Amino acid sequence: MSGAQRDAGSPRKRGIQPARWVAYDVLRAVSDDDAYANLLLPRLIVEAQLDGQDAALATELAYGTLRRRGTYDAIIAEAAGRPVADIDPAVLDALRLATHQLLATRVAPHAAVNESVNLVASEVGRGASGFANAVLRRISRDDAETWQERIEAGARSDDERLSLRTAHPVWVIRALRRSLAAEGRADELETLLAADNVSPEVTLVALPGLAERGQPARPYAPTAFGSPGGDPRDAIGDAHGTIRVQDEGSQLVALALAAAAPVRAGERWLDLCSGPGGKTALLAAIAHRDGAHLEANEVVHARAGLVRNAVRPLPIDVPVHEQDGREFAAQHPGAFDRILVDAPCTGLGALRRRPEARWRKSPADVAELVELQTQLLDVAIGALAPGGIVAYVTCSPHLAETTGVVSEVLRRRDDVAQLDAQAVMNEVSEVPIDLAPNPDGTTRHVQLWPHRHGTDAMFLALLQRTAQEG
Repeated sequence: MSGAQRDAGSPRKRGIQPARWVAYDVLRAVSDDDAYANLLLPRLIVEAQLDGQDAALATELAYGTLRRRGTYDAIIAEAAGRPVADIDPAVLDALRLATHQLLATRVAPHAAVNESVNLVASEVGRGASGFANAVLRRISRDDAETWQERIEAGARSDDERLSLRTAHPVWVIRALRRSLAAEGRADELETLLAADNVSPEVTLVALPGLAERGQPARPYAPTAFGSPGGDPRDAIGDAHGTIRVQDEGSQLVALALAAAAPVRAGERWLDLCSGPGGKTALLAAIAHRDGAHLEANEVVHARAGLVRNAVRPLPIDVPVHEQDGREFAAQHPGAFDRILVDAPCTGLGALRRRPEARWRKSPADVAELVELQTQLLDVAIGALAPGGIVAYVTCSPHLAETTGVVSEVLRRRDDVAQLDAQAVMNEVSEVPIDLAPNPDGTTRHVQLWPHRHGTDAMFLALLQRTAQEG
């Protein structure tokens, strides 16, 4: 049974602060079940009935531990005298959680050690708790700076030292460096890595025509605003689904597709890879306002359910299909006027909000994703009517997943032209956005950045079908 499935009020958990149990359960679910912390944590907080203070602590413990896992693993390995791969996973997650408390929070060291040892005893057994106690007491003898110097001294390269210091895998650091260098901004790498390690402010979306935008307004998207005090529950609850949490970059790419050309009444729109449904809901609100029709598709059944929940409050019927996007698009040649392809990707652009994502993927995953992304974009173009527009979007700045995919599809086809997405984005935005010229001197695609724009690192390219392929 995974940690996420245990009862937060069980006798085994008595004597241990509930926030620690919730954080630990998130870590175990991520490790064992490949869970998404940003989806699981809010549910566990509600189930455990944590008050605001404990909920904030559970969030800091879970996200902080997940975010800096690579650094903490190096410290644990040094203190334990063995590789972390040789440590029981349930014990290792408890050690990670305790290390974060010892080195990055104001939690009293004795509380961090004692409760973590008790946690191991409850989860694994008394024998394992003795090992955990010895490791954590070694870690507690030195401060974070001393441990950082110690593990960096053993690094084999500058990139490995940077990896240990910023808690990013080496391959991610190199990919982000290349992406920034393509804009002539390689010197911003460490600023970007630092931004990835700061929890983002909560951003809300007010669905156009259905909700009023609150304050403080975000700088770019006319639908985006912040949550005073950081807790959005009151605003969301009072709006009955027409206000929800959504990153400003995510809002901008959906708004750009809707604004890429004047909307004609009766247009058919498609969100091809729609889970979990945030962009779908925003597009649905715009479609309702402007007289268009929207359909959605999502291959994963559970995520399709999230899409249905996202669009349920809207006064528009949004059919949600459950097919492989490649098959669905191929079955509807020339059928749609606008298509959003928010392609599955490495997620390297959302490391602030999905702290475990940096440890979840490897370079080997990129090639498989790129093949899927290329196929999805290619078939989406085939599902466009002449003059129709597809928005290719990834929450990743990795060049292979962004400009590489677009270039490959443009090379394959003679029935599509790339539009100036930067011009469209600046029309949508309430203030000019600092967007770098593309490497070839054009200003066609859009790359947003956490450190520069305060958004996820969303990529956007707009492609228009010029005629039937020939």
